[in-house]
Amino acid sequence: MRLEDILFSQGFGTRRVCAGLVQQGYVQVKGETITDSGEFFELEDLHFNVQGTEWPFKEHAYVLLNKPAGTECSQKPSTWPSIYTLLPAPLRQRPQKAAVQGVQAVGRLDQDTTGLLLLTDDGKFIHKMSSPKHHVPKVYEVTTKHPITPDMVDKLLSGVVLDDDPKPVKAAACEALGELHLRLTLTEGKYHQVKRMLAAVGNRVEALHRSQIGGLVLDDLAPGQWRWLTDADLALLKP
Repeated sequence: MRLEDILFSQGFGTRRVCAGLVQQGYVQVKGETITDSGEFFELEDLHFNVQGTEWPFKEHAYVLLNKPAGTECSQKPSTWPSIYTLLPAPLRQRPQKAAVQGVQAVGRLDQDTTGLLLLTDDGKFIHKMSSPKHHVPKVYEVTTKHPITPDMVDKLLSGVVLDDDPKPVKAAACEALGELHLRLTLTEGKYHQVKRMLAAVGNRVEALHRSQIGGLVLDDLAPGQWRWLTDADLALLKP
């Protein structure tokens, strides 16, 4: 693929902008500055450097973000800063056939919820991870306002009725880790589900953190930081 097209596919701007980056000497491949935007490169294991930043070629971008509190999972946030401001411009600008460009969050976390958030430009991956048919488990660490009783745990496991659905919703797993600390595993993704489930058993969520999706556990990534998902990470997400 031509270098100009490579840069365009990775979100470095229009083809004209990408050609300009190359012609002005801002792009290096294997340590060599390339000034011919039409030069061809093999895509397998290709890494390049743009204005001092190392970048791998990715047919699709799969990203893990440790979402901090006080951020919205929206391109057009209403009150709080957008999570997308935490990502570098190429991830936000990757071209897509849809009207919205760049990577998109795989599901959403509330502004006050922290933890593991996936983003990608692969629509099929988003659908697969979001579909309740695939039952991908998500683990939440919950801090509650009131002490957690065995009866609350039993009700969360057996199922509670939410106000918009007569069918009981139950946790796939539920464990009290302390007086005010609960670990809850869900395989569905209803609106404000954890908060509403706790309210249904007479408690209230004071803090909520997603620590795991499928077999992928949030590592020591600092809040607000992101990293690429590896092939091993993606294998852990398979239902």
